[in-house]
Amino acid sequence: MSSLYILIGVSLIVSAGVLALLIWANKREQFEDPEGPKYRILDDD
Repeated sequence: MSSLYILIGVSLIVSAGVLALLIWANKREQFEDPEGPKYRILDDD
């Protein structure tokens, strides 16, 4: 039963880390324009 408490704690820590990484990536605008680069290649200025 004590291993269950350890696994719950580890999973909470990992999920908090993933959430922190997603928030960090969103603040750095990593998800703003995912389709832009493929159309930018075809644009001949």
